[in-house]
Amino acid sequence: MVFKKMLSALGVGAPTVDTVLANPNTRPGLTLAGQVNLTGGSQAADLEHVAVALVTAVEVEHGGGEHRGVMEFHRMPVAGPMRLEPGQQHAIPFTLPVPWETPITDVYGQRLRGMTMGLRTEVAIARAVDKGDLDPVQVHPLPAQERILDAFARLGFRFIGADLEHGRIHGVSQTLPFYQEIEFYPAPQYAHGISQVELTFVTNPQAVDIVLEFDKRGGMFGGGHDTFGRYTVPHEGADQVDWTSQVDGWVRQALDRYRALGAGHAPRGYGKPHGRPGMGGMAAGAAAGFLGGMVAGEMIEEAFDGGGDFGGDFGGFGE
Repeated sequence: MVFKKMLSALGVGAPTVDTVLANPNTRPGLTLAGQVNLTGGSQAADLEHVAVALVTAVEVEHGGGEHRGVMEFHRMPVAGPMRLEPGQQHAIPFTLPVPWETPITDVYGQRLRGMTMGLRTEVAIARAVDKGDLDPVQVHPLPAQERILDAFARLGFRFIGADLEHGRIHGVSQTLPFYQEIEFYPAPQYAHGISQVELTFVTNPQAVDIVLEFDKRGGMFGGGHDTFGRYTVPHEGADQVDWTSQVDGWVRQALDRYRALGAGHAPRGYGKPHGRPGMGGMAAGAAAGFLGGMVAGEMIEEAFDGGGDFGGDFGGFGE
């Protein structure tokens, strides 16, 4: 998607910016390549810097409730000080590394309900900063993540939605200030003890940490509450694992572990903070089950509507 916008914060006659992504689709640990095209306005302008940044919507606990706002989580300068003459055209190519912990926004070619992601271009002239518009970005799962999501669908879990929670998970190494929760209703074979499952991936170059949060039904363990499981899966050999059996084992292991504890309290280190804690090879049936909970073609500008902004102005997507 291309946007072209006069830098309104910089006054009438200011330059325009037109940012083009070579491909808006990526995966954690890969890159986003593109070009920022600047065109001089009616008068010369001294640019202080040009930067691109990834932004997304995050839930933050505040004042006893949760507030959803836009957070920048990764930025890169693409140009330093320069002079742009009237009408001058200047192209700035860039390749932005995508952090390994970047949350997934799209699975099976469809946007996850609740997820938004964009690339924002920032231009500064004479101490005035214009954050420009956003290009939507689609982040697809890595092979291990993809196969685990597929296993949940095969087992009959029903996708509810996904969001990003501001905070950190105890005992898990994180570089970003938030984590993603992908929420499911339980499959029938587990529904007697579980009301909901939340899946979190925290990824690094070697492996994926998987955190499962099980919201229990009241009565099975003397009252409804949350319990947790944590596992580490290497990227290497992800295509050689029977993930349906593996995920089934994780769920049953968690149920057995907390049943044995009686009251069901999670072991130390399994809690979350703040009281809350290209898709080849997918089976058609699993994909259909997972996609039943998604919003096809959800537009990022609609998803961001009504959200606040953390640390700067937020503009809607360009024309």
